[in-house]
Parts: sequence; C-alpha cells; structure tokens
Amino acid sequence: MKKIASLLVLLFVFMACSNAVKEKTSFSKEALQETLLSRKGNQVSFESILEENKGKTTVIEIWASWCGDCIQAMPKLKELQANHPELNYVFISMDKSDRAWQNGIEKHQLKGSHFMANDQMKGKFAKAIDLDWIPRYIIIDKTGNIALYRAIETDFKEISETIIRLK
Repeated sequence: MKKIASLLVLLFVFMACSNAVKEKTSFSKEALQETLLSRKGNQVSFESILEENKGKTTVIEIWASWCGDCIQAMPKLKELQANHPELNYVFISMDKSDRAWQNGIEKHQLKGSHFMANDQMKGKFAKAIDLDWIPRYIIIDKTGNIALYRAIETDFKEISETIIRLK
C-alpha cells in the first residue's frame, strides 16, 4: 500500500511540474538574453525577435532539418500558414551547421523569419525554453505574452484552438 501511495505522489508531482512548463506565460531572463544567428549572419537576441513581432500573434517553431518528426509535421504547418496568413511565423533551427539550416529552409520552402540556435538542442537557449522535443511550437499573443508554451507535432488541434481564441 505504501508503494502505491508513493507512486501516486510521484505521479502527481510529475504532472504538476509538466503542467507548470506547459502553462508558462513569459520567458525567463536567460531565454530573452540568448542570441540566435540570423540568416544575414549576425547575432540577434531572442528578446529583440519577440519585440519585432509584438502587435501580431506569432507562431514560433523550433525545428531542425535532420528531425524526422519536424519534416512529418511540415504539411500541417503549411496548412496552418494557409489558414492563418495574418500570423507571423518565426523558425528557430537546432541544426548543427549553417549549411544544413539554410538548405532545410529552401528544401521545405519555409515562409517566415529564420534563426538558428548557436548551441543546438542541449545548449543555453534550449535549456532556457525547456526544450525537450522538436518540433516545438510556442504561440505568442499580440501583447507579447505566451499563449501556448509547449506544443509538439501531435498538438495541432490545440495550436489551432489557441490561434482561434486569440483572434
């Protein structure tokens, strides 16, 4: 009986922690200060990327050209873009090289703003945004607050519902 009670307590703590990550409404100071590589080759702070998109609902996709789940989700993303052209789309790549990143953008014809993390999946930026899976989608409302913090390729229904709610 004690084992079952302990298991239930652990399960409750795990679920509470995972919901806290999912319900985040703002980025940490560390995340905002991290810089990302732009397509022009310069470093841009994540905070400035968010500021640039303030006033519009923004979908951020964190992806990589080598990621099978990211590639499988591309048709759903393109459908989302076709249904919601009024949104801003920001892509943050976790690729290991500039060449792979640039080739991935062209190959998949990704429309939006593009940046690449300097230290990939296990780096400072990834840790600062609690990245544990890609593709990862984050939706920012017009005021710059996080409307949906953690969505993955199987969450397009939740992504669509969030976008509709924000209109």
